[in-house]
Amino acid sequence: MEHFFTLTPERILDAVEQALSVRATGRTLALNSMENRVYEIELEERDPVVVKFYRPARWSREAILDEHHFLTELVTAEVPAIAPLGLRTGSTLGEHDEIFFALFPKVRGRLLSELSDDQLRQVGRLLARLHNVGARGDASHRPRLALDHLAGKSLATLEQAALWDPLMAVRYRHYVQQIADAIGDRLDGLEMIRIHGDCHLGNVLWREESCFFVDFDDFVIGPPVQDVWLIVRGRGPEADRQRDLLLDGYEQMREFDRTALRLIEPLRALRMIHYAAWIARRWQDPTFPRAFPDFGSARYWVEEIVDLDEQLRLIEASP
Repeated sequence: MEHFFTLTPERILDAVEQALSVRATGRTLALNSMENRVYEIELEERDPVVVKFYRPARWSREAILDEHHFLTELVTAEVPAIAPLGLRTGSTLGEHDEIFFALFPKVRGRLLSELSDDQLRQVGRLLARLHNVGARGDASHRPRLALDHLAGKSLATLEQAALWDPLMAVRYRHYVQQIADAIGDRLDGLEMIRIHGDCHLGNVLWREESCFFVDFDDFVIGPPVQDVWLIVRGRGPEADRQRDLLLDGYEQMREFDRTALRLIEPLRALRMIHYAAWIARRWQDPTFPRAFPDFGSARYWVEEIVDLDEQLRLIEASP
């Protein structure tokens, strides 16, 4: 893991040059990424590339290749995503200093924090096409979005990290268990396919009038509604209207069981718990205490408990 925290420009450039048998100019730009280490690399005789160094011990080689295979399938099906480049070894996955890495073509795009009605329909159509590809195959080395994975294992991670005082731990544990009990078997019996897994607007980039999907690092087997609610995350009449527009576009390309929308609040609660555990799991990474300075404080846990209490009420009030 120390090699990951201390990646230097020399080691980064060495990995890229060996993987592609090309020369780099030396210009290296760090890109925003908390989970992995991502850099834009300028090359001498070809277009720039983006290199992604995967955090050690998170994904196995087979799990990363499942991600790469899915991206390649999407691009082959003309779903707008960015597939990894082939390396001189014949694989899309390299290894340098015991760290897995992959190379991607550099593609420019911009973020939009709000989408117009037409853009919502467009994203819906493309998301349906992504799910059509996802339903055609499997990814046996990727996790399944399940109650135990998001609640039970996340709670165990938080308890092991012990980044709270005992009173906060008791209260937080109570709400996680109450939420898990309230969700019960709601996730059972759902259609489970390969999905993006983290399909919020920050992972949908725009180039002129078209969009494309990026960052499949959380690619999982899960219900299609997980990707749908992350695009439109709000509550209330306006969020319902936007979600309807998204699904209007989606249903032009693929059927969607709208009764699955009842799972939005349970999935939101599980994501909150999983997110707190993710920060705790990464706390030894020097970038995390700087990025989350309030994490572990009494104020942080009080706010988390208040939010979970609200989620529990919403879940219990839903069908």
